[in-house]
Amino acid sequence: MDGPTLVQRYLDMVRMRRFEEACLAGVPTREIHGELHTGIGQEAVAAGLIGALRPDDALVSTHRSHLHALAKGVEARPMLAEIYERATGLCGGFGGHMHLFDQDRRFSTTGIVGANLPVALGHAWAARLEGRDSVAVGVTGDGGANTGGFHETLNMAGAWKLPLVVLIENNEWAISVPFTDSTATPTLAERATAYGAWGRRVDGLDVEAVDEAFAEAVAHARAGNGPAILEATCYRFRGHFEGDLDLYRPAAEKDHRRQERDPLPLTRARILGRGLTTEDHLDARETAVADGITALLAEVRADPLPDPATARDHVFAKGPRA
Repeated sequence: MDGPTLVQRYLDMVRMRRFEEACLAGVPTREIHGELHTGIGQEAVAAGLIGALRPDDALVSTHRSHLHALAKGVEARPMLAEIYERATGLCGGFGGHMHLFDQDRRFSTTGIVGANLPVALGHAWAARLEGRDSVAVGVTGDGGANTGGFHETLNMAGAWKLPLVVLIENNEWAISVPFTDSTATPTLAERATAYGAWGRRVDGLDVEAVDEAFAEAVAHARAGNGPAILEATCYRFRGHFEGDLDLYRPAAEKDHRRQERDPLPLTRARILGRGLTTEDHLDARETAVADGITALLAEVRADPLPDPATARDHVFAKGPRA
């Protein structure tokens, strides 16, 4: 990755972190209801997707989806408005944080663990039927990789050589279950052989490594060689959801990861170590990013809530009249 691109990816990561922090601001004020899942600490994985994805590629994410949406080009304002349940949101405030949908950018989410992978498979099959060289990306976690949908999706994609990339964000904890207690193999990428797929494990704190590996996975799938599995190792800094007491992880472990293995300062140190720019320049650009998100949040908070009279809209499907 050249210098200007690395600097931009770092700023993308900063924007992702500040966006998530803007989401967190709505929890204590009860502007956001239900569970809120953030990917703070996992920004390098999402930022590593940016360079290889095309507008016609599909990305189907999970309940922890904000960073992936930004990587796919979903506009921050309507997404934040949807998370804050405003009428100006992506789905008019009906979907909320776990049901983001942007048809123009071929981005969607599914709140059920592992259930998004068959949807991504459908996108890959559609690309094949329509003669397009688009790829479909399905994101899951280490917990989702142990669901039946993971096996069924990859088995079908392998049998039919569909252009599917499954990205596994292995943050070591499936809610409260550690990866080492729930998985028989040392890695998840090694499962690729069983599906006739390309497979690789990468350090998910290294945005350059993710960028390179993801580009290789996408190129493999786009060329008609069948599916790919990319396992990116990372760590979520907050609980599974906001309000999770997170007592299942040792405090010392969490402190060490936050202090020593945060992808933002690691990437910043790499940029400065290579002499790609100055601290003052980075500080100024980071401040500009933060100010932009702060202004965005203020705008969204001033947006109207959905009209209560529309509460039953989009609930029932209308069939043809007899």
